[in-house]
Amino acid sequence: MTLIKSISGIRGTIGGKVGDGLNPVDIVRFTAAYATHIKKNKKVDANKIIVGRDARISGEMVNQLVIGTLLGMGFDVLNIGLATTPTTELAVIMEKAAGGIILTASHNPKQWNALKLLNEQGEFLDAQAGENVLEIAAEESFSFSGVDELGTLTDDFSFTDKHIESVLSLQLVDVKAIKAANFKVAIDCVNSVGGIAIPALLNALGVTQIEKLYCEPNGQFPHNPEPLPEHLTEISSLMKRVSADVGFVVDPDVDRLAIICEDGSMFGEEYTLVSIADYILQNTPGNTVSNLSSTRALRDVTRKYNCEYNAAAVGEVNVVATMKATNAVIGGEGNGGVIYPASHYGRDALVGIALFLTMMAKKEQKVSELRKTYPEYYISKNKIELTPAINVDEILTSIKLTYSMYEINDIDGVKIDFPDGWVHLRKSNTEPIIRIYSEAGTPEEAENLAKEIINQIKMMANS
Repeated sequence: MTLIKSISGIRGTIGGKVGDGLNPVDIVRFTAAYATHIKKNKKVDANKIIVGRDARISGEMVNQLVIGTLLGMGFDVLNIGLATTPTTELAVIMEKAAGGIILTASHNPKQWNALKLLNEQGEFLDAQAGENVLEIAAEESFSFSGVDELGTLTDDFSFTDKHIESVLSLQLVDVKAIKAANFKVAIDCVNSVGGIAIPALLNALGVTQIEKLYCEPNGQFPHNPEPLPEHLTEISSLMKRVSADVGFVVDPDVDRLAIICEDGSMFGEEYTLVSIADYILQNTPGNTVSNLSSTRALRDVTRKYNCEYNAAAVGEVNVVATMKATNAVIGGEGNGGVIYPASHYGRDALVGIALFLTMMAKKEQKVSELRKTYPEYYISKNKIELTPAINVDEILTSIKLTYSMYEINDIDGVKIDFPDGWVHLRKSNTEPIIRIYSEAGTPEEAENLAKEIINQIKMMANS
């Protein structure tokens, strides 16, 4: 059994002993700690917390524990039921709530679940707030309400429709153009809440030809739910079999979007944000942001429009902070996460789909042809297992010195920008490893960059 407590929430495998898995006792403890933090730091008058969940098998059990605990802490709860992560984020904003909890382990397999914690802006807690919740949970310094101060529970399952309405109202979403294009769209929603939200969105956009894979929200994931190429062979085959124009794949909580070309090839999760940023910048030039481990293609596209690209530390909360600081018009992460401030500051696959279909309708290009218009880069992902002999801080300092003739970014580990590629080294927050991501113009070049750095680290560790 696994239980991981971090500043972004609590996640783990269902079951096990207290402290050794995601079980009822730990769910209650962590929810009470979050409620205590919100009480002490509330910036709005509301006493309401939004709770939404994906379709995991454990979801109803976790949902009842979380809601009961929040009521016991004196908060009113608005239960929005089966809902995507971005839907829950928007619900916090729409309801002017004090916060929100999303019950989802994102792309993790079905035995996992998690509590993702939101502030009053519908955004993930920052590092300081997350640390405060961890401290409260560790000390169990929370106090439950008396009988006359218990919260009240309200159910409202209309927020998926409200989310879709907000997407359709975006200035750069052209429903008429999408409807006129008469696209045939294939989707894989991995039997989670995307199976509710994505067909409804497509219908609202005027798409009448929808080929569905795994749209039953029962939590029985038919394949690994992370939308990586090796897990998407079925929709790839479906694309060619039914002659679909485009395919969309989402993870269980629908904040990541992978796109499939009409020939069944992968558009590339890294290029979801790149393509949508291209469309946004054509119409509303401005700054862009992605994290340090995302493709250089976004920087290239941004500079094509004489705009400024900035890199953020890994993690959605860091990307959002940098977007706000630089007044970015579009940003996100290379895992298919699109953050469009005109909607809200959260990764949102519904927004991504609507914007991509609008771009397709206006450009009148096949998806594979569109993909060829962007700079071609390849990312290699490697890792080194940490041992007691490896001092990570010393290693990173030595790497910076060794490659000091190149551009170095050390806001999150060390990133070295070479003329024709980059390498990013960072210590994992959840595993005893150093992650080493590299990118170059060919897979071989990306791999060679990573190997060079790995060999340097091994020599340093053995010296």
